[in-house]
Amino acid sequence: MSSTLRFDIELPDDLDRFKLPSAVDQRLQGLLDRQDSGATLTDEERREAEGLVHLAELLTLLRLRAERAAS
Repeated sequence: MSSTLRFDIELPDDLDRFKLPSAVDQRLQGLLDRQDSGATLTDEERREAEGLVHLAELLTLLRLRAERAAS
């Protein structure tokens, strides 16, 4: 079963704020680079990477919708 959720967000003047902070992005890239090189991530590292990817995707979606609403 699916449902719809609607919420209003005040848009910041700087849409670049809808991205991962630099240190968090570096951590995600480091985990992904290790995985791509064939290293096995621990279960905790894999869950961390998956959570960061989901967060990055959400922020990207918010930024794109904010850009569309602004135009």
